[in-house]
Amino acid sequence: MNKSVKSGHGGKRAGAGRKAGSGPFGEATKVMRVPASKVTLIKSWLHSLYDPSAASISDWQLVDPSSKIALPVFSHKVIAGFPSPADDNLEETIDLNEAFVPSVNTSFVVRVQGDSMLEAGILPGDQLVIDRSIEPVSGKIVVASVDGDLTLKRLIKQKDKLWLYPENSQYQPIAVHENTELVIWGVVVSVLRKLD
Repeated sequence: MNKSVKSGHGGKRAGAGRKAGSGPFGEATKVMRVPASKVTLIKSWLHSLYDPSAASISDWQLVDPSSKIALPVFSHKVIAGFPSPADDNLEETIDLNEAFVPSVNTSFVVRVQGDSMLEAGILPGDQLVIDRSIEPVSGKIVVASVDGDLTLKRLIKQKDKLWLYPENSQYQPIAVHENTELVIWGVVVSVLRKLD
């Protein structure tokens, strides 16, 4: 015997839900499925598009694993000046990806905004290579999302408590509490800077 039971659930109710354009982005939104591990990344990226001050890091870029840049390495030590580029002093070539990007498949590049890591030698405008495959242990500099806001800090574990420490005395450390939503995107492995 088949009985149809009406539960009163399901379907769209008149006047229910958020009005189109009333969200933080001021326009209609669309539902889509994304990997759970990327939700915070996508949220932070969206917020940085609409409010650049919301994130301390911008200009996300992926490292291209297929590109190789080989430069010559000379055997001369440079004390002052530049070595003579004579062929008999050429020892080898160095691939910049191998030297500065330990794992191209798990790395990405970010450009730094702000001065909270000056004393670690990380300046505004620097580009950082971030590796997602490296374990974020105490003492490492990490890119982290704290309650949806991106930050670049040194991860410190003290007496079973986590902290995100700036390397600038003008800023206060961030305590990671039990109810803090912390997602560590990766560990800084290289700082790239073009000198003027």
